[in-house]
Amino acid sequence: MLSHLSVKNFAVVKEVNIAFESGMTAVTGETGAGKSIAIDALSLCMGERADASAVRKGADKAEIIAYFSLLDSPKARDWLDENELVLDDDANTCFIRRLISKEGRSKAFINGVPVALQQLKQLGQHLIAIHGQNTHLQLLKDDVQRKLVDDFAANHKALEDTRAAYQHWQALAKELNRLQDAAQQRADREQLLSYQVSELDEFALEDGEFTELEAEHKRLSNGQTLLEQAQMSFYNLYESDEFNALKAIQTSMDKLADLQEHDPALAPIVTMLNDASIQVEEAAHELRSYCDHLEIDPLRLQQVEKRYSTALELARKHQVMAEELYAYHQTLSSELANLNADSERLDELNAELEAAHQAFLASSKALSESRVKAAAKLAKQVEVQIRTLNMPHATFTIDVAYNPAAKPSAIGMDEIAMLVSTNPGQAADRLDKVVSGGELSRIGLALQVISRDSDLTPTLIFDEVDTGISGPTASIVGQLLRRLGKENQVMCVTHLPQVAAQAHNQLFVTKTTDGNETQTHILALTEQARIDELARLLAGDKITPNALANARELLENVQPN
Repeated sequence: MLSHLSVKNFAVVKEVNIAFESGMTAVTGETGAGKSIAIDALSLCMGERADASAVRKGADKAEIIAYFSLLDSPKARDWLDENELVLDDDANTCFIRRLISKEGRSKAFINGVPVALQQLKQLGQHLIAIHGQNTHLQLLKDDVQRKLVDDFAANHKALEDTRAAYQHWQALAKELNRLQDAAQQRADREQLLSYQVSELDEFALEDGEFTELEAEHKRLSNGQTLLEQAQMSFYNLYESDEFNALKAIQTSMDKLADLQEHDPALAPIVTMLNDASIQVEEAAHELRSYCDHLEIDPLRLQQVEKRYSTALELARKHQVMAEELYAYHQTLSSELANLNADSERLDELNAELEAAHQAFLASSKALSESRVKAAAKLAKQVEVQIRTLNMPHATFTIDVAYNPAAKPSAIGMDEIAMLVSTNPGQAADRLDKVVSGGELSRIGLALQVISRDSDLTPTLIFDEVDTGISGPTASIVGQLLRRLGKENQVMCVTHLPQVAAQAHNQLFVTKTTDGNETQTHILALTEQARIDELARLLAGDKITPNALANARELLENVQPN
């Protein structure tokens, strides 16, 4: 429930603070005084966009703060909890703050935490429902009529099922179209890949094999030179009787060792020569082993050269580096496998698509059946209600027709139309062809009142929804809103005294000016002030004793509740 509203520098309001009560509150005032300003301010707190024009002339920013009691708002409490925005010291209270700068920038806060406008909208739908002056005109739209039926029927689960079935069916249809459109291109590519992969499969190059082939090819093709040079080196290092490196090092080491006692500075040199002789001897042994095991195999060279050349040829053919040929082979194989899978998928899709279509039809038919039942019940209640609103001969029906030939959609395949007849003998027809503005207002109000059973929003705001209504009908509308105020907090901006008199509370909007600036004020009326305001609504600016008496009578005739 809305408990308090603070507005600063918004439009023509400099500063106003309004405390709200439960039940029905009427908002009245002179034409142009700004009776809808509080509603406009609350709309901003509910996530509506704002611009610099919302800021009072001469001010730096506009500020709006709305306070709510959440004792009757379990969905709002749950939303705050899920989004970690609950007040630490009071989980049953919430406040929304909106700032608009003179440059048009906007900031929003929930319980002091900055939030996005989308979050305001999500929370707002659990706190306030605003029915504006154009709400009844929206009733002429097919999608609004459908939504009223769905909300009354609590079709949320059925709508979700139908939407999911539709989206699944459409996704399969898109996939099928994509595969069918690319069928020829895929077939051509598959044919090319089959040849390329087959050729590479036949060659069967292993991972890292080309590097090994290249090394072996170099070794085998230079085998004779390698053997000759290795043998010559072994001979010069170790085996020559006339002179070899090992013998020369050892001779020098022996002579210098004998001279160490004369000059100790030779000791490190002797050590290095000793290490060198060991290294040369080990190198000589390794060269002997290398020569013993070095094979000069012309047949193996021929085999390696052939495979090496083939690898180079395939690499040039596919325009890749020879070292990348193995990875390229794997890529082509993977692409070919995917193309084969697409071909198999194409065969499967037709069956899946038909099954998905049938699932959508079954879901949409179930949704339609639910709508038919709800429409009949809703139409009966609306008819009863509008007959009490000075439309005694009215008949009201809601036609729900399942149309198999209609374009499928995520909301089913129904054509829904609200039909009304306002006079005896008059054929029922669509609302836009039959009803006047006042009659449409009454039908819309009846629908809003009845739909409260499926809407748990605790605060309802009606902005001059009684337009086009007067006399006894206005009194009945006021009674209807008062009854609605038993279960909900109801605020109604009205110019009708018969409606205002039915309110439990009344606010008066007035405008003052000093010639330089204009200000709007909102005042809570006492009992006597209510009588004066009702008399003004009855008689205009000049209040007469008769108008005052009529105003008192209006208040006295209100049924207490």
